[in-house]
Amino acid sequence: MMRPITAAVVALICLGFFCACSDVEDKGRVPVMDDQAQAAPAEEVITVLNPLGTPPPVKLKPMAPRLDRMEGKTIYIVNDGYPGSGILLKELEKVLNKTYTDTTFVYRDKPGGMGRTDEALWEEMEEKADAMIIALGH
Repeated sequence: MMRPITAAVVALICLGFFCACSDVEDKGRVPVMDDQAQAAPAEEVITVLNPLGTPPPVKLKPMAPRLDRMEGKTIYIVNDGYPGSGILLKELEKVLNKTYTDTTFVYRDKPGGMGRTDEALWEEMEEKADAMIIALGH
């Protein structure tokens, strides 16, 4: 059984909570405003700028034509340096060498990752490669 003093404290807390909540939903009352609050403030105009800007136009390039056959071709396998992709591509090179014995596969690591261009590698492939497989990560 609850002691009388504890019951009285609980009752006061509940009564205070009830009174505080009853004002929240009292829709019949009109809030009283002083003279400054009743005067409508002048509308303020805000100018907002778009931070995205205008992207440059994109130059579309067609896809390279497919090879008619793989026999006698040289295909470069290029790794852009994404972590772990070298392991995958070296395994891919082994499988392709076993499957396509008349095709030459050349594995190359491209320094600098996806964001950089290796001009020497591109020139080498332009001269010697018939096709390229590149791993870009993600």
